[in-house]
Amino acid sequence: MPDLPIRQIAYFVPDIRSAAQAHAEAFGSGPYFVADNIPLKRSVHRGVERALDHSSAYGQWGEVMIEFCQQNNPGPSAFHDVYPEGSGRTGLHHVALFVEDVAEASETWKARGHEIALDATMNDGFRYVFVDTLQCYGHMLELYAPLPALTGFYALVRASAGDMSQGVLRDIGLG
Repeated sequence: MPDLPIRQIAYFVPDIRSAAQAHAEAFGSGPYFVADNIPLKRSVHRGVERALDHSSAYGQWGEVMIEFCQQNNPGPSAFHDVYPEGSGRTGLHHVALFVEDVAEASETWKARGHEIALDATMNDGFRYVFVDTLQCYGHMLELYAPLPALTGFYALVRASAGDMSQGVLRDIGLG
């Protein structure tokens, strides 16, 4: 595989807004763009189609985007694979990488012995996967293609870094 720098560090938390606010206060990160109930057209967890209702807050922390994720519905998920439902545990969940071809990169990781924990497609057709690399790295990998809508969002978050004139939290919708 080519050089794949980390584009994002993501944490699983019970409340994305309070986590983002606390991180901004502690580290100066943000502002955070908050997407509630991110709509998914398809969500396959370890080969089984399952509903996944989640929300995320995205902000800039130095050179990397940071994301806080929360699961809004009960049940099995790639989030609960790392932090079991009801355990009260939170922490680092995944790091995100840009790959040119999500399907090809997924197959490469599977050939290396790593299961695809989540294969999801948003309503706008954007696809991402979580690769289970817990045993070797202690977290999952998120893979997605650097499509213009995504790289534009990354650019917006980066350009907004440190500008808290509209507050630390900014509500957005994702497709």
